[in-house]
Amino acid sequence: MRSQKRIWGQLMGLTFIAATGTDIGKTYITCLLIKTAAKMGISVRGVKPVISGFDENKINESDTGNILEAMGLPLTMDNVRDISPWRFSAALSPDMAATRESATIPLLPLIEFCNKQASDSPTLVEGVGGVMVPLNEKDTTLDWQAALNAKCMLITGSYLGTLSHTMTALKALEQRGIKPSAIIINSSETAPVSEQETAETLGRFVPDIPIYIVARNAETLPEELVLTL
Repeated sequence: MRSQKRIWGQLMGLTFIAATGTDIGKTYITCLLIKTAAKMGISVRGVKPVISGFDENKINESDTGNILEAMGLPLTMDNVRDISPWRFSAALSPDMAATRESATIPLLPLIEFCNKQASDSPTLVEGVGGVMVPLNEKDTTLDWQAALNAKCMLITGSYLGTLSHTMTALKALEQRGIKPSAIIINSSETAPVSEQETAETLGRFVPDIPIYIVARNAETLPEELVLTL
């Protein structure tokens, strides 16, 4: 059984799902991890503390709704509030979306919310946007992740430009002392080369980080990925 003991910021059982950009597939991978774990008899919980572009009349179309469905929970606003306390209607960066509602996303309460999710069961904390999307006037998702100091999985795509985007994200993470436990290449709709070639190229620069390829419309992930949570 995993210990819940915590040195400042070191949260047992938490994995931050980061990405090189928006619409890369964070929610897709988060849900696949939850579903794969369930098939293995492992309970994994997912939360998405910050979400923009949210419409409470279309919960089923939201990232939060997808995560609730993956966990087998009803799509109710009570459940939405439990895993997504900061919700904004504008599909913009969190800081911009919050400003349009005369709100802000303070870093400390965000970290405290994540702290409360830590338990003996793995919990996935899905980020928002890319590695350095602004949360408020001075903090980014990188500040959030660095303060949380949880494990990290980095999601990227196979589209043209992904190599530079991925290595830039890795460098930003490295500068804050964050090393992903895995890089997951989520197959893009269009790609100039095979995902395998992209993985091999990335592997030359980060030989010590496992790289996984996830095909479009995959139903499960490698079990070894779940076991790293």
